[in-house]
Amino acid sequence: MKPKNKILLMYLFSLGGIIIWIGAIFLAPYLKKESLTLNNFVYALFSPVCHQIPSRSFFFFGYPLAVCARCLGIYFGFFAGTAFYPFLNGFSSLSLPKSKIFLIISFPIGIDTIGNFFHIWTTLNLIRFAFGFIWGVILPFYFITGLSDLYIHRKNIS
Repeated sequence: MKPKNKILLMYLFSLGGIIIWIGAIFLAPYLKKESLTLNNFVYALFSPVCHQIPSRSFFFFGYPLAVCARCLGIYFGFFAGTAFYPFLNGFSSLSLPKSKIFLIISFPIGIDTIGNFFHIWTTLNLIRFAFGFIWGVILPFYFITGLSDLYIHRKNIS
């Protein structure tokens, strides 16, 4: 398989994965509303990656989403970045954004997280979502590139 096709495959894998992931975030409160015990499994699935504090979460069907507002922003940002990936990176080369760009985009979410962690301020959920979204947009440019590089150059790792 040509490298271009391998990058496209990793792109499609990432796009499908993030769509399923976001769907599961909204599935948890729906299952809870329907009194289906499967909701416990879905919430538990996200507990290792998010604190799931209800006051820091958006609600759907009267129940908190499976992740907080900041994590939701990261995942929606990841989806948006994945959607724009072909237009900005294409499928013919493996190139990472400059480290400087990553640091600049990481600054707002980093400062906000530190301020909230040390109780210096409390950020509104919409702002948490926005900072998460901004950070999430750049992540596919590392994730898809990394997966593609692994698949193209290091496929024979056992």
